[in-house]
Amino acid sequence: MILGKSIRIYLKEGSVTGIKFAELVNHTIQSLSCPRTKISDLNKHFSVAINTQGVYFLIGYEQDTMKPMVYIGEAENVWDRLKNHDLKKDFWNEVIVFTSKDDNLTKSHIKYLESRIVEIAKQTERYKLKNGNSPNLNRLPLPDRDAMEEFLANIKLLTGTLGHKFLENPISIKNIPETTEIVNDTEEKISNKKDEIELSLNVSGIIAHAIQTNEGLVVLENSEVADNPTKNYGYGALRESLIDEGFIARTSKGKLFFSKKHLFSSPSAAAAVILGYSVNGRNVWKNENGKSIKEIEQSEVK
Repeated sequence: MILGKSIRIYLKEGSVTGIKFAELVNHTIQSLSCPRTKISDLNKHFSVAINTQGVYFLIGYEQDTMKPMVYIGEAENVWDRLKNHDLKKDFWNEVIVFTSKDDNLTKSHIKYLESRIVEIAKQTERYKLKNGNSPNLNRLPLPDRDAMEEFLANIKLLTGTLGHKFLENPISIKNIPETTEIVNDTEEKISNKKDEIELSLNVSGIIAHAIQTNEGLVVLENSEVADNPTKNYGYGALRESLIDEGFIARTSKGKLFFSKKHLFSSPSAAAAVILGYSVNGRNVWKNENGKSIKEIEQSEVK
């Protein structure tokens, strides 16, 4: 059974653009989000939380494409490391710091967390990773490893809450079994699966597969892509960028296909990139029963 979480967020200046202190209720993890322009205030008001061991994310954007970037780091004293980055790294405009209230993180713990976070960020491919090298996974005793995996799950939760989802896989783990819960002395089946729908597109011989999630539509690997798109249509630039970045590639026979999954903000954007012309994606993406997204939504509302 999926359990709800309670997160407490304190806005230092009473503004969402200023320093934010976030914590997961009844857990030791604590987080600080700070714009670069306010970096000096961190040590002034939150010295205990940052003059200790932890992991941190420097977040910014590429100047030419404005695509988000992240640098993932660890330090035995986070504040000392941030002062160094403020002088030597130009790209970032926000930092998110994670430390522990009981100060029980060791160097081995934070090295383990850094390695796992870099690994996850590479898999999700949401932000461009600024780390030059992938740190080796630090070996930990089993109890410590499990504790750090729980800490990591909370890092993912707080990072997303603070507005950045680069640690979230666009598609959740599938085939999670149902659990049984006793409600009013009666057993009820509780599904652990997320609200995701498997869909397919089959238009003019082009076949593609996708998963609809709460964020949008994730087109899956090996989905076909039409060649010769309509000139000057609305999603031409997005299509070309996906080709340039390797999400869309060519087979040995010259046909276009998705070489890896990609999250689109809407079904229409996904369909337009695949077919090469603008189309209402809510009509062409269908489930295994042949119902379109529009029909599925209408039946659920009824």
